[in-house]
Amino acid sequence: MTEITDHLAEIVGRVARAAERAHGTTRVTIVAVSKQQSSEAIAEAFRAGQRDFGESYAQEAIPKMDALRDLDITWHFIGTIQTNKTRLIAERFHWVHTVDRTKIAVRLNDQRPHFAAPLNVLIQVNLAGEQQKGGVAPADVAPLARAIRGLPRLKLRGLMTIPPRASEGSTDPWFRDLAELRDRLRVDGLELDTLSMGMSADFEAAIAAGSNCVRIGTAIFGERH
Repeated sequence: MTEITDHLAEIVGRVARAAERAHGTTRVTIVAVSKQQSSEAIAEAFRAGQRDFGESYAQEAIPKMDALRDLDITWHFIGTIQTNKTRLIAERFHWVHTVDRTKIAVRLNDQRPHFAAPLNVLIQVNLAGEQQKGGVAPADVAPLARAIRGLPRLKLRGLMTIPPRASEGSTDPWFRDLAELRDRLRVDGLELDTLSMGMSADFEAAIAAGSNCVRIGTAIFGERH
């Protein structure tokens, strides 16, 4: 057993227990945040059973994708989307968690290869209005969601958020707010099946609030260098 294998096994167990308490099911996707991690570390986690990996920088991710092309990995883009990087993201990733503008959605749609399945996308919601973070204001989510739904090479799956740091107060209210927003959008006819919220320090609280996709890096790989 390696350190990554040990850490991953612990996280899988904790996520399963939190999901069972909250949802009566253990079906929560763990996205292993592998930015600034080597392809060897990713391969090690893959051998331990991990299949979903998250990257924040397209140019950093592509060499790792090429090195690991023989592994059946589902790649998630979880970083800020730069306009000049949308082609790389559209061509190489399976999921994008951080769509917050119609312009970006249109570019991803237009640049998604026609031989590929539609790109799974989440709308990033900036619940606290933090200037340093990306994301759309809650009031603007519905128009963006409808715009995305009209793009044939994209598949709108749900919402994502990064709440204010836990040191500034509990993240629980922010997680509940996103779940409530998702529920309101469902009532309005939008089919949303994914809530991406919760990271290494707070994923159990996120799952309790309704998250079914958590993004965990440090708790699996250790501190980034």
